[in-house]
Amino acid sequence: MFRNYLKIALRNLLKHKAFSFINIAGVAVGLACFLLIALYVKDELSYDRYNAKIDRVYRVSRTFLSSQGAASLKLARLAPPFGPLIKQDFPEVEQVVRTLENGGLIRYGEHAFNEDDLLFAEKNLFDVLDFHVVRGNPAQALANPFSILFSRPMAEKYFGNENPIGKTVRLDNQYDFTVTGVYEPLPAQAHFHPGFLLSFSTLNDPRVYGAERLRTDWGNNSFTTYVLLRAGASPQRLEAAFPDFQDKHFPASDGKVSAWSVLNLQNVADIHLYSHTDSEIEPTGDIKYIYLFSAIGLFILLIACINYMNLATARSAGRAKEVGMRKVVGALRTQLISQFLSESLVVVLFALGIAIGLVLLCLPVLNDFAHKQLEISQLYDPLFLSILIGITLLTGLVAGSYPAFFLTSFRPLGVLKGQVTSAVRSGRLRQTLVVTQFAIAVTLIISTVVVYNQMSYIQRYKLGYNKDQVLLLPDVGDANVNYETLKQQLKETGVVGEVGRSSRIPSGRLLDSYDASAQKGDSMAPVNVNLRGLLVDYDFIPAYQIGMVAGRNFSRSFSTDTTMIVLNETAVRLLGWTPQQAIGKAFRYGPTKGQIIGVTKDYHFESLHQKVSAIAMVMTTSSLNWLSVPISGDVATGIQRIEAVWKRLFPNRPFKYQFLDERFDRLYANEQTQQTLFSVFASVAILISCLGLFGLSMFMAEQRTKEIGVRKVLGASVASLVTLLSQEFLKLVGIAILIASPVAGWAMMQWLDGFAYHTVLNGWVFVLAAVLAVGIALLTISFQSIKAALMNPVKSLRSE
Repeated sequence: MFRNYLKIALRNLLKHKAFSFINIAGVAVGLACFLLIALYVKDELSYDRYNAKIDRVYRVSRTFLSSQGAASLKLARLAPPFGPLIKQDFPEVEQVVRTLENGGLIRYGEHAFNEDDLLFAEKNLFDVLDFHVVRGNPAQALANPFSILFSRPMAEKYFGNENPIGKTVRLDNQYDFTVTGVYEPLPAQAHFHPGFLLSFSTLNDPRVYGAERLRTDWGNNSFTTYVLLRAGASPQRLEAAFPDFQDKHFPASDGKVSAWSVLNLQNVADIHLYSHTDSEIEPTGDIKYIYLFSAIGLFILLIACINYMNLATARSAGRAKEVGMRKVVGALRTQLISQFLSESLVVVLFALGIAIGLVLLCLPVLNDFAHKQLEISQLYDPLFLSILIGITLLTGLVAGSYPAFFLTSFRPLGVLKGQVTSAVRSGRLRQTLVVTQFAIAVTLIISTVVVYNQMSYIQRYKLGYNKDQVLLLPDVGDANVNYETLKQQLKETGVVGEVGRSSRIPSGRLLDSYDASAQKGDSMAPVNVNLRGLLVDYDFIPAYQIGMVAGRNFSRSFSTDTTMIVLNETAVRLLGWTPQQAIGKAFRYGPTKGQIIGVTKDYHFESLHQKVSAIAMVMTTSSLNWLSVPISGDVATGIQRIEAVWKRLFPNRPFKYQFLDERFDRLYANEQTQQTLFSVFASVAILISCLGLFGLSMFMAEQRTKEIGVRKVLGASVASLVTLLSQEFLKLVGIAILIASPVAGWAMMQWLDGFAYHTVLNGWVFVLAAVLAVGIALLTISFQSIKAALMNPVKSLRSE
């Protein structure tokens, strides 16, 4: 039976080649987009799922609250004393592991590289998170101080084919570490990817950190803390006990600690898509984008199904006699329905084969663009394969259902009277489907334009400092080289102006915050403002060309400036002063007690997702991690000259640098990716919609061939005939625009609200989208309309 249906289906496909090609092409492109998006979504949802104990592994995060109870700072990390005390106080916690990210210079023989992915980890790390150790004993690899494990690529980088176990490497030209193991790199779907693991017990050595500080330093929130709960333990109950736990171990003179510090548990599998803290180890994703892309994939597939339904229904008038005759000779309606559904499934199966080929072609491009490692073999995952087969069958059934049930519902007598033809031409459902698919396409066009506009706005936005051609170098802190010597030799290159140093650099987050008090009358009073701290040297402000509103910058001419403070406009405004009133006020910020000597203009230290922070700048000559080196003139020449100075002063340290504008661009990598994906998806949706319009206009032109001939004989012009054939479709596109505009406008306003500073959603965006949609539709329709209008009326009249 199925073989007969298959033969009939193939015969009908070959008989109507143009319509068959349009159907198969539309469904193939829709399925290809759906498969690519499905692979991407599957990858995003699989983060950290490789861990065998993932259901019981949680990360403890910390949120600091403002006086109003709102979250002012969310950290993925804790102070070091928390971990051991959690293990001590809560029997439901089976294991606690602390880690600390770091960077440094690693040297082995002639090989020396600055590495950013060092991770100090406690010895029970492998009991909580899964690492595949290929050399060494995982139970003892992190047990002793000054032990280090290399990831396999790093081991090959430093040791080649040698066995690294037992060899000695030097860290930062100060500490010797013994190699105790080699492990396979963590999968791409991990929330962190250390290249090296160093024993946490090393930090107990007074030369490195100091054991006492690990037990008592409650202010250093730099340590990631993981807990492994016992089977059956409730994370909710543990989280509910954290307020009393904090108040017990961390007494404060100004009330309960739990009033301004909250501890939370987050399952490690949720970190990538659900965590939005200010101190993630690596950039995370966002579940909102997963929902968005999933919806877009389904929408594109829906548009492809709509095309098939429209074209199959439109073609049904031409097959009416076939259906009528088969009913006369005794064919059951169920048999006819099965035939049409079989034909639809054949189309979808052909399209699926083409779609897989398209996926193979596009997958390398998607991997390169999205920094993924997606493979076509992932389609063979049993669950994914089942979903794929189900989606394919569902697509075939949905695409062929309406034509099958619509065409077989007519009685033979109705077919002879032309009821099918008139019903097809009225086509209420067909019109609804055309409106639906173009409404989706217009929504994507509007979204693409808005995202592009916002990205352009960010690039043009005045940040309040110079970010162009600023080269960033790590502060080496070399005791053999005075910083002033480095600075002087850099300026002597002729391509460098001022060189500034700071604890943090623009494009990063301002995570340091201290208590503050300010002069009020004749006494000092605590200030109720969350001031973010920034340590700078004398030249940081001029190096970045940050403007002053009042007062002055730090100066070497005043020896007391190491106790002075410079605020920004936002800080002064929140304190209730004007910039002029602030100058000379006594002020304490953390351990620094002095006066306010200057007020800078506001500058966007962080991304435009955040509002300008209230910043307190403190002058120091120590604990400054970054050198900012603005280059004037040719960048390549500047890099060469700066590198020459670096190698002369630091021959044992590789020259490693980055540019500030590149870091700034990475702040918006997700949005840039979203912009490109929107553009691609909008183009695909429009392409498929246009294929459908092209097929429908071809059908309508065929149906009205005789009418067109008569009109031409009576003197109708080509322009009037094109208008006649196009106006119905353009009317549908117009309705789609009216429906899509408010929906897209609302969605884009929600997206723009994620930026503290964003462009305005102007009316021209909707006008542009409407013009593009109408123009594209008109170009698609006009080909068939003009062809029909130019046909010789004699041939037109003879055609029927």
